[in-house]
Amino acid sequence: MPVFTVLSPAHLTKHPKISVIIPVRNEEQTLPLLLRDLQQQTYPSIYFEVIVADDSSTDNTLKITQSLIPDMPYALHLLPLANEPTSSPKKRAIRQSISRASGDLIVTTDGDCRVGPKWLETIAVFYLQTGARLISGPISFNRDHSFFGDLQTVESSSLIGAGACTMAMGSPTMCNGANLTYEKRVFEEVGGFDGIDHVASGDDELLMHKVAIRFPNSVKFLKSPDAIVHTAPQPTLKSFYHQRKRWASKWRAYESILPSLLAVFIFASNIALPVAVLSYFFSSLTAYQLIGILALKAVPEWLFLGSVLTFLKKERVISWIPVTQLIYPFYVVFFGLAAQQKGFQWKGRALR
Repeated sequence: MPVFTVLSPAHLTKHPKISVIIPVRNEEQTLPLLLRDLQQQTYPSIYFEVIVADDSSTDNTLKITQSLIPDMPYALHLLPLANEPTSSPKKRAIRQSISRASGDLIVTTDGDCRVGPKWLETIAVFYLQTGARLISGPISFNRDHSFFGDLQTVESSSLIGAGACTMAMGSPTMCNGANLTYEKRVFEEVGGFDGIDHVASGDDELLMHKVAIRFPNSVKFLKSPDAIVHTAPQPTLKSFYHQRKRWASKWRAYESILPSLLAVFIFASNIALPVAVLSYFFSSLTAYQLIGILALKAVPEWLFLGSVLTFLKKERVISWIPVTQLIYPFYVVFFGLAAQQKGFQWKGRALR
């Protein structure tokens, strides 16, 4: 897939109105940085607005955002949300924001993300050139030299790469709501989050599947360095566990068979490695057969992940791919089983 080259704003004959929606809860440290990033956008500020949907923050997120409104060249709107019980706080925040959005395009990201100056410009040009109904953008991690952060970077690249490949094939499976764009009218045509409101996660992938079914071949991946959104890796094993369990909770709601088949394939290919090692120790496989099985899985993964990490400008962590390959089979099995149990923590709340 070639890297997308964006035109300069001077060459844009149209400027679609963009509504950037940022659902937040307790993001007083990171949200101001993102709002300043949006202040530096090359896309003309008269053509985009920003809606910060504050989900009952207990810190100074609300106050800080309010204080920044007069300083921004773009229209910055603050939407305080009532502290009411809901199974999916993020979907509620996005849905209420869209009802107030004036943009033709909805762009979602998270309050702990950072974006480059050409982010919105790149999205607008790609939209105009492709006519995509939904655009998935790349995600990468902020500079982090910890062992745990590096492993997450490699793992995240596999998700980004797999999602991009299935979109290119016309059968999208994965995307990330931290860098997602779709037409407002398409969101309304597919019924928004109707039918998937009961799932705590899935404001990205489950919506994408609805769009893909209603508008075949309309979901595209934006492969451009200018479109990369940066976020932070999970700092602890506990937060990582709850994040991944939250992500895994949406698997049961998939209506399309391809994501389920892909999940089964990934599970089977990863569990095959420990099974092969055990078979070798019990003399069911020879050393050459074991090496062949390991190479059959490891070499293509190395080449694929290496290319994705290079695109994301994370060449530094390519050397961690073999370590990730050793850990990943156990990781996949563990979360495959953990996903069968409901309940996890998100933003200080217990959700199911």
